[in-house]
Amino acid sequence: MIPYAIVGTSWIAEEFFLASLHSGMVLSGVCSRSRETGLAFARKIGADVPVYTSIEDLAAAPDVEAVYVASPNIFHAAQSEALLNSGKHVLCEKPITVNPDELERLQAIAREKGLVYMEAIMYLHTPARQAVKDALPELGEITGAHFDFSQLSSRYNELAAGGLPNVFNPAMRGGALNDLGIYCVYPAMDFFGPPLDIQAQAHMLSTGADGAGAALLRYPGFTLTLTWSKLGQSRGLSQVMGAQGTLAIRSISQFQGVSFHPRSAVSRELSSPRELALPLQKFEVMQYEAQAFCDYINKKPAPVSYGQAGALALSVARCMEGIRGAWRYLAGCLTASNRL
Repeated sequence: MIPYAIVGTSWIAEEFFLASLHSGMVLSGVCSRSRETGLAFARKIGADVPVYTSIEDLAAAPDVEAVYVASPNIFHAAQSEALLNSGKHVLCEKPITVNPDELERLQAIAREKGLVYMEAIMYLHTPARQAVKDALPELGEITGAHFDFSQLSSRYNELAAGGLPNVFNPAMRGGALNDLGIYCVYPAMDFFGPPLDIQAQAHMLSTGADGAGAALLRYPGFTLTLTWSKLGQSRGLSQVMGAQGTLAIRSISQFQGVSFHPRSAVSRELSSPRELALPLQKFEVMQYEAQAFCDYINKKPAPVSYGQAGALALSVARCMEGIRGAWRYLAGCLTASNRL
């Protein structure tokens, strides 16, 4: 069993703990800025483990081999660096860093020390991912695609009342692209690779963070539209359309409700759909992620090789940077136009 610690005490940390119960890991510590918060979290999940109040103390802990980092985005890079330099494997919540240069630097440290440094993306290690990749050739020539993750934030009322929760705080690197849009960018890079070019626009909040946005990623023969929002709740599907059918994805973040709709040979209508993945609870989806992390550490075969996962994370980080650059460029053009 791999002894690991959790940095952070949010709901996602609790979900990961539940997922880890079915993997080859055992919780050996919790890290929180407040000892009281850390103790309350440990009691809530029923874990009698040490509580650390600094990343330095956790990094020095001899009985912790790996760490799951679920702190605010702004701390991901610095905390991961401290842990990697201390010889600990790191599974870090998305976005793993806030820019690709940081990611490249930390990946180099991990390679030099022979450590696993991995971004926590739920769908990446599930059977549904491979089922989708296997089904894509059945679409024939791809003619268009749309990936959407629009989910009304649980902190929206706090924002509307004048508060500044971390998810809407640019100082914490909050915002809809980092929180939700990344789940659209991942399958885009995973299935189609880097685009020929990017156009993007964001709805910026008074806090300075993006509350929603959209991007057009151009590929040879088709355009992929990405939409994301923390200001409203989508009821639609993400889709990849082709000459021979349509691939529908109900949840782009977890790859739930994935189905293939072949086009009828005798009409323009779609034939009866074929379900590609069984429904799972969220902690079950995260089990695959936790198990893959263990397999990488133990150097066992895993659904995605560690090298591929690291290269994909860097491709995603570069695309995210491209999206930000595109919306900033457009905002600058609009500002200049308004001055004329």
